Amino acid sequence: MKNAPLYAVVCVSGASVLAIEILGTRILGPFYGVSLFLWSALITVTLVALSAGYWTGGRWADRDGERARLSRLAILLAGAGVWLLLVPWIRRPLLTLAEPFGLRLAVLAAAFVLFAPPLTLLGMVSPYAIRLKAQSLGEIGRTAGDLYAISTVAGVVAALATGFVLIPEVGVARLTILVGALLLAGAAAALAGDRAAGASGARTRDTSAHSSSGAALVALAFAASAPALAWRFSPDRARPDSGLLEIRDTPYAELRIVERDDRRFLLIDGGVHTVVQPDTWLTYFPYVAALDLLKYFFDAPGRLLLVGLGGGSVAKSFHADGWQVDAVEIDAAVARIARERFGLSPSEARVFVTDGRAFLAGHDARYDAIVVDAFGSSEIPFHLVTREAFALAAARLAPGGLFAINVESFGWRDPLVASFAATLRTRFPHVVALPTAEPPNAVGNVLLLASDRPLEFPDDRLGIPYDYLQEPEVHWVVVQMNHAWENRFEPDPRLGRLFTDDRNPVDVMSERVNRAARRRLHDNPSLAGVSW
Repeated sequence: MKNAPLYAVVCVSGASVLAIEILGTRILGPFYGVSLFLWSALITVTLVALSAGYWTGGRWADRDGERARLSRLAILLAGAGVWLLLVPWIRRPLLTLAEPFGLRLAVLAAAFVLFAPPLTLLGMVSPYAIRLKAQSLGEIGRTAGDLYAISTVAGVVAALATGFVLIPEVGVARLTILVGALLLAGAAAALAGDRAAGASGARTRDTSAHSSSGAALVALAFAASAPALAWRFSPDRARPDSGLLEIRDTPYAELRIVERDDRRFLLIDGGVHTVVQPDTWLTYFPYVAALDLLKYFFDAPGRLLLVGLGGGSVAKSFHADGWQVDAVEIDAAVARIARERFGLSPSEARVFVTDGRAFLAGHDARYDAIVVDAFGSSEIPFHLVTREAFALAAARLAPGGLFAINVESFGWRDPLVASFAATLRTRFPHVVALPTAEPPNAVGNVLLLASDRPLEFPDDRLGIPYDYLQEPEVHWVVVQMNHAWENRFEPDPRLGRLFTDDRNPVDVMSERVNRAARRRLHDNPSLAGVSW
């Protein structure tokens, strides 16, 4: 076999392995959330599958003759390619079937079924390639080193291209199909090499060469048609008739816009980050209404820094009461959706597309209030909730300013709430928790307020719900504020853990909350069939 076709096969195999691993998080993330557990599950499946492939491929390569090895190499790539072509369509039925066994088991089983077969086949490629390339025992080491280097370099290029370019521009389902098509093209290259080897070997019959040539043409035709089929029949596309208005893959997450039952949702990796009434933009999130309490600590509107824009509900609320709002959002697509799908106008917020902590470190403006409402797929990004991050935020507050953070927890007195409070107390002497969910032992949002001044305001500023019975929308907001304020408490910092840049288990502690929140989301009839 010529070196060029063999190197091409090794490149395709190495690139596909890294692409599959990255795609795995985006394929399963909307169901489970891109959590530490999901990454661990995918890495485990990848390493187990590759190990099985190395072990099996090494033995089969030694056992087969040269002609069988050439044919087997093409079969390995073709098998992996065909399997990947099926992944976008079998993902949902598989997860639905496994869900009754629990979210963790469901995602682990799905990761194994979806990705172990193609990764095992790709793991078998390297032993076969080494056996084909090496001409003697004296060059085994150099041959193995060269081929593994080529495979690794191809994987590096694929990892960068997949995360930075291909997922945002092509989409997860379509890219999965394209990787399958690439593997089929690699199989065709292997079969072409098989034909060349057959033509040059005096002992090879013409029928074998013609057979390899025909199989190569079939593989190439299948690979060429896969992209067109992917664009036309991709399962991950907008379905306005079912309420799925838009679906978009970005470098950070999968975004979905859903409108059902007179509610419009922004879902990030399957989790609800905004829910509003589409004609008035009134929020249905109690914690957003409870955040209005921050305004009562000030005699006049001031400047707000909002870290995490979402659909823009918080920005709209504060702007409506005269506040000047700066919002930081790391995902440019989320900022676009806030404008185009949730009615956020440029006058309501000045939006900076960057990381929240980088903004705090790089800007010297002072704010009367800073609100952190940033969530990844399943928890607050860990670098935004450490002692060092809170110190940066405190440095950007004006004297007497307030810091607030939205925390999703399993009950009001979740250890996660106590840990956030303990970390906030390293910089702020006054910290209070405002619960917004019922019952107190359920999954919901708790707001943590922190300041260098006592957290008090005149009693007459907080409205009485009875006075607003004739205004249902205002009445609901006043009820949420009263509920949060009347149930406020000071978390015991001794019950929590201190989060620092060096030691931060927030993702591990958030896993229990994520599992409960995902179960609730999957049971939500308004999102059935469109959330993941």
